[in-house]
Amino acid sequence: MSHPHPELGPPPRLPDGGLRIVALGGLGEIGRNMAVFEYEGRLLIVDCGVLFPDPEQPGVDLILPDFEYIRGRLDDVEALILTHGHEDHIGAVPYLLRERRDIPLVGSRLTLAFIEAKLTEHRIQPEKRHVVEGERHHFGPFECEFFAVNHSIPDALAVAIRTPAGIVLHTGDFKMDQLPSDGRLTDLGGFARLGSEGVDLLMSDSTNAEVAGFVTSEREIGPVVDEVIRTSSKRVIVASFASHVHRVQQVIDAAEKHGRKVALVGRSMVRNMGVARDLGYLRIPNGLVVDSRDIEEWPPEDVVLICTGSQGEPMAALSRMANRDHAIRIAPGDTVLLASSLVPGNETAVNKVINGLTRWGARVVHKGNAKVHVSGHAAAGELLYVLNLTRPSNFMPVHGEWRHLRAHAKLASMTGVPDDHIVIAEDGVVVDLVDGVAKITGAVQAGYVYVDGISVGEITDTSLKDRRILGDEGFVSVVVVVDSNTGKLTAGPEIHARGSGIDPERFDEIIPVIEKAIEQNAADGVVDMQQIRRVVRRTVGRWVSDTYRRRPMIIPVIVEV
Repeated sequence: MSHPHPELGPPPRLPDGGLRIVALGGLGEIGRNMAVFEYEGRLLIVDCGVLFPDPEQPGVDLILPDFEYIRGRLDDVEALILTHGHEDHIGAVPYLLRERRDIPLVGSRLTLAFIEAKLTEHRIQPEKRHVVEGERHHFGPFECEFFAVNHSIPDALAVAIRTPAGIVLHTGDFKMDQLPSDGRLTDLGGFARLGSEGVDLLMSDSTNAEVAGFVTSEREIGPVVDEVIRTSSKRVIVASFASHVHRVQQVIDAAEKHGRKVALVGRSMVRNMGVARDLGYLRIPNGLVVDSRDIEEWPPEDVVLICTGSQGEPMAALSRMANRDHAIRIAPGDTVLLASSLVPGNETAVNKVINGLTRWGARVVHKGNAKVHVSGHAAAGELLYVLNLTRPSNFMPVHGEWRHLRAHAKLASMTGVPDDHIVIAEDGVVVDLVDGVAKITGAVQAGYVYVDGISVGEITDTSLKDRRILGDEGFVSVVVVVDSNTGKLTAGPEIHARGSGIDPERFDEIIPVIEKAIEQNAADGVVDMQQIRRVVRRTVGRWVSDTYRRRPMIIPVIVEV
């Protein structure tokens, strides 16, 4: 197996007839999926998604791929192929189109509708190219064939990319549900045909590579949802991803069966389900859905609410309900159904929401105590099936954390892919397919780009470190007035602290020490304000550490007179 190396340098020039693949996200992480393909100087992008922040990234709204690798070559981009409409695959599209607005977006009808609704908020009118499974289209030197795959959202696609360098099959996110709720099967026959033709590189979804067997069918969830709604004596509040059309359909069907009205709560939920209904992917009987603002007019036993917040997102509807910060008030006897699996890293936030809901008297039904969700990603048995169908010459696991990538690589090895033809890469690692062999040849910049409010890329890891220190340890500010000619202290020090746990009365201990340090500096002829600032910071920091065993942020303010 080929492994990335921390000391990889810039890649060499791509050999004539070679295909270059660079993942700018999605390798070693769950989310931010984006892969760039290069042939003869032209580029093709597959997916452009976001990663959601964890508690170690306070204040961050979204994390984008780093576009620096392609920023100077945006005119070389032939198209952006979107495999499906989940945020971790389309969420960064608006930010890429800010840099070149006419990049053609290629995808299925629902996927393009979801991204168009999102781009409207950014005042961008995209150039779209609608494709369906079974079709072949040329984008510059890339011939792309599309295959139906089922996932936890309708209209997902895999794509085979043909160039003279060989055939690359990118599965996107997929599973092999044999009884999908929409009847749309993963095209295993198409995969087998590609295998007979010769797949030079398989790039396959690794999210569930550690899970044995096959994923449970979506159809097994419907009866459980029906039972929860049937047995609930008051309101039922269902939290789901705003794009999970299949799950919302199951809830709507059960609500209609048991004579309940349905209200959609949350802007993204209302927007996406409106799009899905208009395109015929969501079937809503007339009169079933009511405005969430009118929900209090209906008896609790006649209501089902469908909202966002299944991952414990602080600003989502369910979290706000749990915190009593929403117009909809949780009441004793309400049932809350978390109809999704946990995204890794969200466990603490979700448990906090569950506790908050339970505090107000709700019964919370979730994956831990009921069969209310199945994964949208193929388990190991399904991944082996695809490996054996396609028989790739080279294999590159994608879409997963390190443990998922390595588990998937092991599956490929078990099916007979030579270990030296299995490439485990990470974000930014360059993989070249030349003469039928895929190898790592270098690395490019592929760090995190943080979105914080309206700022994009202005927040750095250093900024986040400062935020963590402020959140964990607080700060101490020290104001001193210094003669700019002599460096001598003329007023102060004046010390203030917030969130540091320091008793203000004890600052009397450190003031003489600061005065002495500045006096010594002046005696040594130091008048540079930056150096005086460093002396104050070091003096106060050492005292706080020795006295309290804490490390707050020390903010010296030097006023020159």
